[in-house]
Amino acid sequence: MDSTTIYLLSDSKDSNISKPDVLIATSTSLTTLLNMMGLLIGLGQLSTAYALQNGGWASAILLVGLFMLGAYTSHLLGLCLATDNRLRSYSDIGFLAFGKTGRYVSLFFANMECFMTLISFTISMTDHLSRVLEGYMFHISFFNLSTAQSLTVIAIIVSIPTVWLRNLDSISFISTINILLSILICIVLACTCFFGGVKPNQAIDAFRIKNIFSVSGLYIFNIGSHMAIPDVYKSMIDPTTFSTISYLSFGAVATLYTFLAFLGAKMFGPEIRSQVTLSMPKHLVFTKMALWAAVIIPMTKYVFFTAPVASEVERHLPAKMPLWKRTIIRGAAGSLFLIVVLVLAITIPFFETILSLTGSFVSIFVSVIHPISFYLKIFRQTIPLASLVIHLIIILICLVLGIIGTISNTMSMIKHY
Repeated sequence: MDSTTIYLLSDSKDSNISKPDVLIATSTSLTTLLNMMGLLIGLGQLSTAYALQNGGWASAILLVGLFMLGAYTSHLLGLCLATDNRLRSYSDIGFLAFGKTGRYVSLFFANMECFMTLISFTISMTDHLSRVLEGYMFHISFFNLSTAQSLTVIAIIVSIPTVWLRNLDSISFISTINILLSILICIVLACTCFFGGVKPNQAIDAFRIKNIFSVSGLYIFNIGSHMAIPDVYKSMIDPTTFSTISYLSFGAVATLYTFLAFLGAKMFGPEIRSQVTLSMPKHLVFTKMALWAAVIIPMTKYVFFTAPVASEVERHLPAKMPLWKRTIIRGAAGSLFLIVVLVLAITIPFFETILSLTGSFVSIFVSVIHPISFYLKIFRQTIPLASLVIHLIIILICLVLGIIGTISNTMSMIKHY
């Protein structure tokens, strides 16, 4: 495979015909690792403590197991991408495996995950702005928005230029900011424990089976990054190192999340809120640092989660269209997508329910079921029977978790209304 050019899968009836795109693969292994970790680190670090408290300490086994599974399915997507240098997007892999049906189904779930994830990020940003700016007044009176909602609108407007960026190597600094802020939250939480007077002496139940399906949705959400993996893979100068980078990034983030889950649950116990930073004492300087970090993190994520949608729009443009026109259309699509997300986030402000529903309804398909299905179909001639059976069992278990979790979270959302 030519590692310096990203190819665009042809829309023609002959799937063997490809059209070269103008993007150049320039990401080193280091920048790819940063991008992968930047994709993974997000709202999960805020919600895992809440999930662990509600699921019991034994549910941490599910958390770690899902991260291991996410790393493996990321590896499977890398194997699929390596079979054809024209494969460029998540839906392209679906097309290779199952034809047009595979493309449309994978495209629906991938876009839904982007959509619902961005809504969750924006709700989280509004929640933290409400906390950090208590007592301050700022309104966009024409839309009758609160202070936090008004500032969220401004934050989205500030973030819009980032969705116009095309080259993932050029935005690796955004991943670096995201990772540093996430480490800051981890350090601040530990400082609150050691110096802020909040002792980690709260009891955690062993296992709360009645909550396991809603909790599983929160855990599954943590590994939801697979729809953007083709963009990361195709940006690599040397994609042969992709699998190693996947395991390293998933392992590092799993370690961070498990630590935060136990520390937050032990510190705040049953009183913990859906985002651990909102449970921290108001008067501490540490709290203000964590709250601002939690405000900025969603702004660093928009570019990654709008990229698959913008790439899909660009894929349908004529190959001979000038680069500047393609850039404008791609950027406009990402910007419009972000504006719709903003409107829905302000309308449906139920963070933990939306997050868990995203995990159960779409992330389980995008990050586990679809990658395994693609792999089984594309490599069907070489997969041993025992391996086939194991993969099918994993799909069945994940389907059960997804269906019951979706029903549980939908019922919870109905109760909110």
